[in-house]
Amino acid sequence: MNILHAIILAIVEGLTEFLPVSSTGHMIITAALLGIPPGDFTKVFIVAIQFGAILSVVVLYFKRFFKGLDFYFKLFAAFLPTAILGFLLKSTVDKLLESVTVVAFMLLVGGIILLFVDKWFAKNEQHSPDEDTISYPTALLIGIFQSLAMVPGVSRSAATIIGGLTQKLTRQTAAEFSFFLAVPTMFAATAKSLWDDRELFMAQSDNWGILVIGNIVAFIVAMAAIRFFIGFLTKYGFKAFGYYRIIVGAILLILIIMGIDLKIVD
Repeated sequence: MNILHAIILAIVEGLTEFLPVSSTGHMIITAALLGIPPGDFTKVFIVAIQFGAILSVVVLYFKRFFKGLDFYFKLFAAFLPTAILGFLLKSTVDKLLESVTVVAFMLLVGGIILLFVDKWFAKNEQHSPDEDTISYPTALLIGIFQSLAMVPGVSRSAATIIGGLTQKLTRQTAAEFSFFLAVPTMFAATAKSLWDDRELFMAQSDNWGILVIGNIVAFIVAMAAIRFFIGFLTKYGFKAFGYYRIIVGAILLILIIMGIDLKIVD
């Protein structure tokens, strides 16, 4: 992977991390299309690059992170399911990161679900959009939904927002809590990935430069993406994202059926 590859992947990450389209899935697809050489660093980069994107949440919602300990306890409750399952299933998740077929299938299934989400939870929009209404059981349930996103192609953003909607949150409240939850989740995933594969950075110091540049680009792009998503979601809902996922997933499945090799690792 070179710096140009890193910048392109970082732009994709910044654009898709907080949209319900699966940032990991899109980076796997992009890496395959770019023909990035096989290697463990690609998988580490796809995970660690998300750290730059989540920093944009801290900057944009800086004041919201000083609301009191209750806010952090709720985030911890929501983070716990993914932390436990991520620790237990890391090797399985790493294998799934190699499969464009899994991404394609999950994009398609998730897209079909998003076509109906607005209709299913239309009554939620009558409630007041305030994350203070989120209880600990609600936070835990949202966290369980988030753990589904360990499968590439299952959008973490979509999973957590839908989890919130099942608990009668508005789209905006559910989306913003999803943003906040991304901070501990992605930080932990990045830290664990870097620690587990620290030899990659000891052996090749250039990898640090590529990763830093990628995170900076992802941070800048994600700042704009968050603002766009909140406005678009509150006005138009999920249906457009559903159609997009279905189209991308269907195209990928057709390419795979045609025998076109889209693997990014050996």
